[in-house]
Amino acid sequence: HVQLVESGGGSVQPGGSLRLSCGASGYTYSSNCMGWFRQAPGQEREGVASIDVDGNTDYSEFVQGRFTISKDNAKNTLYLQMDSLKPEDTAMYYCAAVVCGSWYRPRLHRDDYNEWGKGTQVTVS
Repeated sequence: HVQLVESGGGSVQPGGSLRLSCGASGYTYSSNCMGWFRQAPGQEREGVASIDVDGNTDYSEFVQGRFTISKDNAKNTLYLQMDSLKPEDTAMYYCAAVVCGSWYRPRLHRDDYNEWGKGTQVTVS
């Protein structure tokens, strides 16, 4: 059974930083594309950042230059370093995964991922 567990959320003032982590059991990050998504109350879940099996990254225009996605395959852990946080970054942040490779490259869109964590809350105020 695959389980993704996010941690590292919290409350921070504008301009501050947080580092989210996503640990996995029953899963191998080295053979999966991973992503971070967020959802604010009343809004759709949106893509924040993704990383593929080769370490190539993609970012939403709203976080480009402020957030950094990375992974440690040996620890089976995904990270999201968030700097220069803004109030509009306030949301529940979710880790997501999908098996991928040359035959399938997911978009930074919730429909392209099929494994999800339960989320960690980030509040910027």
